Amino acid sequence: MSNKTKRVIILNAVELRKTISRLTSEIIEKVKNLDNLLLVGIPTRGIDLAKVLEKELFFKSGVKIKIGIIDPTFYRDDQNRVGTRLIKATDIPVPIEELEILLIDDVIYTGRTIRAAIDALYSWGRPQKVMLLVMVDRGHRELPIHPDFCGKKVPTSKNESISLRLNNIDNEEGVFLE
Repeated sequence: MSNKTKRVIILNAVELRKTISRLTSEIIEKVKNLDNLLLVGIPTRGIDLAKVLEKELFFKSGVKIKIGIIDPTFYRDDQNRVGTRLIKATDIPVPIEELEILLIDDVIYTGRTIRAAIDALYSWGRPQKVMLLVMVDRGHRELPIHPDFCGKKVPTSKNESISLRLNNIDNEEGVFLE
């Protein structure tokens, strides 16, 4: 894609903050024991989104939620198609047995990243429950995987892409169609 491609704002900074606030309220409502919750970010933007959600959950509930990282790269069934990138170290800070895991990713598309992340997670143990939060669901699923928490559904064509931008890394905030 050329740099001249028009960016479409799906969520501006204010709308993104409102969406994050809504998602954290939904998490608090759905998860009865926040002490038993582990947020697990999927690289790359899922990690940063998990940190944002963790801060917002603490602000709303007073509970310091545990946070981790799972890199599903080696569990993918489509590595030859998507290629590889720099591997992020998986960091699961506590034993996951009996925990409720909230996998966090910026965008869900085919569902293959999430499937790989679940496989990677189960190599660490068997959690009580696994849920999924995504900022954007863009459709085109190839697997029967659907988020429990979704910021926004945005139908896209296969040649479009969606990006979540966060101030702490991108110096801008919002969700964009490119």
